[in-house]
Amino acid sequence: MEDLSGFSMLDLFRLEAETQTAVLSAAVLAIEQGQQSPAAIESMMRAAHSLKGAARIIGLEPAVRVAHAMEEVFVAAGKGFFRVGPEHADVLLAGTDFLGSIARGDDAMHPGGPWTKRADDLVSRLAALVQAPSSPPPPAQPLRPGTEPAAPSLFESVDRVVRVSADSLSRLVGLAGESLVEARQLRPSVDSLLALRTTQAQLCDTITALDDWFHRSVHDDAALPHGTRHVLREQAAAVLAGLTQRYEDFVSFARRTEDLSSRLHHEVLASRMRPLADGIRGFPRLVRDVSRSLGKLARLEIRGEQTGVDRDILEKLEAPLSHLIRNALDHGIEQPARREAAGKPAMGTLLLEARHRAGMLQITVTDDGEGIDIGQVKTRAIAIGLVNPQVADQLSTAELLEFLFIPGFSTRSVVTEISGRGVGLDVVQSMTKAVGGSVRVATVTGRQTVFTLQLPITMSVIRALLVDIAGEPYAFPLTRIDQIISCRPDDIRTVEGRQYVDHDGVAIGLVLATQVLGLEAAGVPAADDALQLVVISDRGQQFGMIVTAFLGERDLEVRPLDPRLGKVPDISSASLLENGDPVLICDVDDLVRSIDGLLTGRRLTRVEFQRMAEQARQRKRILVVDDSITVRELERQLLQSRGFDVDVAVDGMDGWNAIRGGHYDLVVSDVDMPRLDGIGLISLIKADQSRRHIPVVIVSYKDREEDRLRGLEAGANRYLTKTSFHDQTFLHTIIDLIGEPTD
Repeated sequence: MEDLSGFSMLDLFRLEAETQTAVLSAAVLAIEQGQQSPAAIESMMRAAHSLKGAARIIGLEPAVRVAHAMEEVFVAAGKGFFRVGPEHADVLLAGTDFLGSIARGDDAMHPGGPWTKRADDLVSRLAALVQAPSSPPPPAQPLRPGTEPAAPSLFESVDRVVRVSADSLSRLVGLAGESLVEARQLRPSVDSLLALRTTQAQLCDTITALDDWFHRSVHDDAALPHGTRHVLREQAAAVLAGLTQRYEDFVSFARRTEDLSSRLHHEVLASRMRPLADGIRGFPRLVRDVSRSLGKLARLEIRGEQTGVDRDILEKLEAPLSHLIRNALDHGIEQPARREAAGKPAMGTLLLEARHRAGMLQITVTDDGEGIDIGQVKTRAIAIGLVNPQVADQLSTAELLEFLFIPGFSTRSVVTEISGRGVGLDVVQSMTKAVGGSVRVATVTGRQTVFTLQLPITMSVIRALLVDIAGEPYAFPLTRIDQIISCRPDDIRTVEGRQYVDHDGVAIGLVLATQVLGLEAAGVPAADDALQLVVISDRGQQFGMIVTAFLGERDLEVRPLDPRLGKVPDISSASLLENGDPVLICDVDDLVRSIDGLLTGRRLTRVEFQRMAEQARQRKRILVVDDSITVRELERQLLQSRGFDVDVAVDGMDGWNAIRGGHYDLVVSDVDMPRLDGIGLISLIKADQSRRHIPVVIVSYKDREEDRLRGLEAGANRYLTKTSFHDQTFLHTIIDLIGEPTD
C-alpha cells in the first residue's frame, strides 16, 4: 500500500505506465512465441485503454493517439477481423516502448516536440496492421543490445516510497497494537515489584531487630518472643509467595514478548521483500532483442518469479543477471542450423529459476547450448599469463572455470557490442560478494551451462556459523563457507614446510584462526584431539581455518561497524547473541588475503600438539636451503632419519624469511640459488646480532679451494661438497656442530 497524496498527476501516470507497459510487453512476447489466446488479446486491449484514459487526463496527446491506435489493433483482433502474429511484434513493441518512454520524458507535454513526430509514425504503422493484415508491417529497427528501455521507476532521484502489500501493512498494524498492549502490562508488574520491595524491607528490619535482641540477650535459655517469630514467618512467606508469583508472571510475559517480537521482526522483514518478477520484467524482451541481433532463436523460461527477494538485493540483481543472459546467448546458444544438426530444437531455451533453499536465495541461469570449451579457457589463461602450461595441465575443470571470473578474461579475441571485453562475469562475482553471496559455474560440453548464485534472502539478517576462537565467538556467513570438517593429527601432511590435510582428494592448507585474526592462542591441543576446520576459498585457493569449536548455526541481525573505525581487517560487521554478548562477523575475502600475506612472508605458524611440542623442545631443529628439490629432499631425509627436526626453503630469500620467523639450531645451505645465494644468506645471518651464533654448513657441488675459502670467509662453519652424502661426513659434521638430536 502506498501513500499517493503527495503525487502529481504526471507521477500517477508514470506509475500506471510502469504497470500497463509491463502487461503489454509480456503479452506481445507470448504472442510472438505462438501463445496467442483471447485472454491475452483482452489483457492488451484493457492495458492500452487504461493508458489512453490516463494520458488524456494529463494532456499527453501523443500517448493518447498511440494508445488508441494499439487499442484498435487489439479490438479488431478480439473480433476476429485481424490476427496478431509474431511478424507484427516489432510494431507493437515499438508502441509499448514509446508509451513507456513518453511517461518518463520531461518534455513530453511540450506541443510540437519530438514525441509528436514519433507518434505520427507509430499511428500509421499500427493502422497498417488492421488495414492490410495479410501483408507484413514495415520493418522496425531492433533496439541495439544495451539500449533496451529500463523499467521505469516512480522517482528517478529520490526513493521516497516503499511498496508494501495491504495485507502485510494490516499485520504490521495488528502486531504494533499487540506490542503496545504487552508494554502496558509492565506497569502493574512494576507496582507489584514495588510492594514486594517494601515487604522485603520490612523483613530486613525484622531480621535486624532479631540480631540486636540476640546480642543483648545474656541468658542462654532466652526464648525468641512469640510475636517476633510469627511476624518473621509471615513476612518470609509473603516475600516467597510474591517472588514466586512475579517469577511466573515474568516468565509468561517474556515468552509472549519473545513470540510477539519474533512475529513483528519477521513481518517487518517480509515488508522489505519483493517478488523477483519486479526486477526481471525486461528480461524476456532482452532475450528477444539480443537473440535477434545475433541471428539466433531463443526463449526465456522463468520459474519462481514470485520468490521473495530483499529490495536492496533485487536492485543489484538486474546487472549481473543481464550479463549472464547475454553471455548465454552469445557464448552458449548456437545458431539454429547448428542446433538442428546436433539434434536440438532450432530455438534455444534459457531457464531462470529462483527459490529459497536452506535459508538462502538460490538463482540459477541455465542454457541448453554448447557448453564451455574447457580447452579454450586453458589456452586463453596460458596466453595472457595467468598460469604456466605445466600448472594448467594439473588443474581440474572446476579450477579452470574459475578463470572466467577474473577481470579482463574473455575467450573471445574480437570485441563486439555484446562480449569480448572480459567484464561481464567479473561484475557478477563482484555483486554477489558485495551482498555476502557466492557464484559458481558448471558445464556439460555440447549440452548446457549452469550459473548458480547463492545469495542471502535479506541483507539485514544472515544465516551464519558460530565458532569459538580463543574463547571468543566469531561468525562466518554460511554463503561463504565451503564446508566444515574435522581431522585427526595423523591426517596432517607437510610439504615444503606447509601443512595440509587431504579431504576427498583435495589438499586443504591449514592455518590457525588465532594467528590470522591476531589473537593469543588458547593453548596447545592434545595430540589425540580432533581439529575443527572451517574451509573457505577464493578463486581456487582453499584453506582450512582451525577453530576451537563449532557453536552451531544462528540467524544474526547484521549491525554495521562504526564508520570511524575505518575498514577493520578480516571483520565485516557485528551482531548480538541471544544473551546479549557481541559477536564479530568475519569478512571471508579479507581472511583469504590475510592468509596469502602470511604465506608470502613465510610467517605462517605450524600446528603443534602437546606431544609434538615436547618432542620439539628435545630435538634439534635444522633449516635446509637449496633450490634443487632432489638435493633438498635427500638432505631432509638424511637428517630426519637421524632424529633431527627439519624445515626446508627453496632459495636464499625464502630461507632468510624462515630464519626470521622461527628458531633453528643449524642451517644447511647451497651456494648458487636464485634471488639470494648462499653467501648472501650467510652474510645476513652473521650480521644479525640475535642470529649470528647459528652454525651454517655449506653443501655445494663446487670443490675448488677458492670457493671453499669464499664460503668460510663469509662466515660458514663448514664447507662440504655434495659427495659427502655418500658417506657419513655430512651427518658427522652436523653432530659435531650441534650434538646429537636428543638430549
